[in-house]
Amino acid sequence: MISSALKALKANKLKTTLIYLSLIFSIVSIFLISSISNGVIAMYSSILKNDGNIIVTQAKISDTFFSNVDINLIEKINKLNNIKETSAIIFGASPVENLPIVAIYGVTQNRFKNYKLIKNSYPNENEALVGKSIYSSLINKKNIQIANKTFKISGVFESSIGFENGGVVLNIKEAGEIFNKSASMLMINTKIDSNIDEIIKEIKKLSVNIDVKSSQNFVDNYNQFKIIKTSSNIISLIAFCMGLLGIVSIMSITVNQRKSEFGIKRAIGIPISKIIFTIMTESFIIGCFSFISAFFISHITLYFIKNSSLLQGYVNGEISSQLALTIFVTSILMAIIGSIAPALNAAKTDPIILIQGNKI
Repeated sequence: MISSALKALKANKLKTTLIYLSLIFSIVSIFLISSISNGVIAMYSSILKNDGNIIVTQAKISDTFFSNVDINLIEKINKLNNIKETSAIIFGASPVENLPIVAIYGVTQNRFKNYKLIKNSYPNENEALVGKSIYSSLINKKNIQIANKTFKISGVFESSIGFENGGVVLNIKEAGEIFNKSASMLMINTKIDSNIDEIIKEIKKLSVNIDVKSSQNFVDNYNQFKIIKTSSNIISLIAFCMGLLGIVSIMSITVNQRKSEFGIKRAIGIPISKIIFTIMTESFIIGCFSFISAFFISHITLYFIKNSSLLQGYVNGEISSQLALTIFVTSILMAIIGSIAPALNAAKTDPIILIQGNKI
């Protein structure tokens, strides 16, 4: 069955190539859309989970960029039982030199340890720590202007998180003056085997203006992540439908050109089910080869995206084994479903009409 399917594909090289390219385009699109959205979520989640088990943000705020939490709560939180350490961070963005937008992080002193120094030292007052990918893009390697203030570059750090590696780190007090806020969020590291739920209840009692969640709960319910994921799924569905439409169109033409072949098979008693299965087998083979090609093309594309100086490390894709398996199943379904209608049309048509060469 497989050998005959391969022979049929070789006999129709042009149509096979067109289906193959159509599938590759659709699969690569789904790969890139899904992996980049997963990468963005993973990078931001890593930042949030790096410093603890509990996150405190402003109440009734859907985006952390608009959150403003009183940093003085740190002192009160640290007095609670089973609290190991509390840090604060401000999220902001600003143009830097020719770069239209750069992530700015204002952090407390105890958070500097998260940034791996590769040059010089951590920042003091009126100084900034610069990510490796941003530093390589700067014309002025000594000073950096953020908003209306100039900072001396104290050092350069490297991070596996693209958002950080392409950002600038300031002392939280100076970032607060620029962005007019105390802190975007507080991140609390608790002692081992602590009762997280009880600690959350205690922290909530400190202010009516805060929202307190475990880090995992915050990530799972963050509205921006839901929007990114939903958008990714919708665009991937569109790519799937476009690929499916292309396959149906090309398969219809291919089957129409092979009508005499199917007519002879019907005339000599080959069952309809076997003819349909043959066409679906051909589509399955194309789907497998298309997936393999798209998988490698996607990896190569993501590598160049990750290392592009224009994107500053902010766009990064992750192809997990689960994502690869899901897209493999999607690819096979796309190929097989696209062949079903033309196959049924060919198999059910009277063999005499097929042999005579009339349209299917």
